[in-house]
Amino acid sequence: MSMRLKPTHSSAKYRTLWGALLVCMLLLSGPVALESADKPVIHFGVIPRYNPLVMYKRYQPIMDYLTAHTPYRFELKIGRDYTEALHFLRSGVTQISSLGDVTFVEAHLKYGVLPILKPLNSNGTPYYRSAIIVKKDSPLQNIQGLRGKAVAFGPLLSTSGNLIPRYLLWDNGVPLQALKSFTNLKHHDAVAKAILKGQYDAGAVKDIVAEKYLPHGLRVLAWSAPIPSVPLVARKETPPEVVAAITTALLKLDHRNPAHKKLMQSWDDEFCYGFAPARQEDYHRIFRLIREIPHGCGIGCHR
Repeated sequence: MSMRLKPTHSSAKYRTLWGALLVCMLLLSGPVALESADKPVIHFGVIPRYNPLVMYKRYQPIMDYLTAHTPYRFELKIGRDYTEALHFLRSGVTQISSLGDVTFVEAHLKYGVLPILKPLNSNGTPYYRSAIIVKKDSPLQNIQGLRGKAVAFGPLLSTSGNLIPRYLLWDNGVPLQALKSFTNLKHHDAVAKAILKGQYDAGAVKDIVAEKYLPHGLRVLAWSAPIPSVPLVARKETPPEVVAAITTALLKLDHRNPAHKKLMQSWDDEFCYGFAPARQEDYHRIFRLIREIPHGCGIGCHR
């Protein structure tokens, strides 16, 4: 007698999300795909910063722009987690990818990937910050107050959701051992929502996520120092002409130009202000933090 196993709720939910994503891709990208069917395909990877539907909505317009302004057709490839996004890059499934700072460092050390561009923020500078967030009515007033509290971090390989906030706590005299508990959640949005629900006393997220949820009942307990913007990277085997086409297309965008601003308004919040060239040297601080934090990422907390 055979037995049919039921899918778990989480796996069924994930398949439903990806099914809906495929429908969106067919409905929304059809004309662009038809017009560019004869172009060579470049697969563009992205780490899973949000759920699949949100990821497609925010990143597909960038693929459409690159397809229209280069000799290539760009197809989005979203990893189910940070590790899969790195695997895609290592194996050549993707040639270009948008990584976090920590994932870039790992990919560079293991596979020799190189940074090519970094996004600008609303002030026109290539930096962002990590935020420690709490509920608006929380009695907590500083990082030292997190002793004995439950804290939610972002994904293990997240720079602003895991590496930097752990360093921020340690630097303010709150090692992980002093917390009541800590957990790594899958997305920054999941951290913010968990804080709003009262599941944790505090959480760590990227600045744009913190700012999005402030009107919904959160406040920022502490900010990190500026962090170099998350890089667009290329495999070392990616043809130079592909890298040149991407950098030329993206560097010519200027958020101060009304036409460019309108074009980019549907792009992910991290990419809608334009780009600057990126160098490996821009991320030396991240290399150092991963290697040197006592009782932290220096011993592999991002794994």
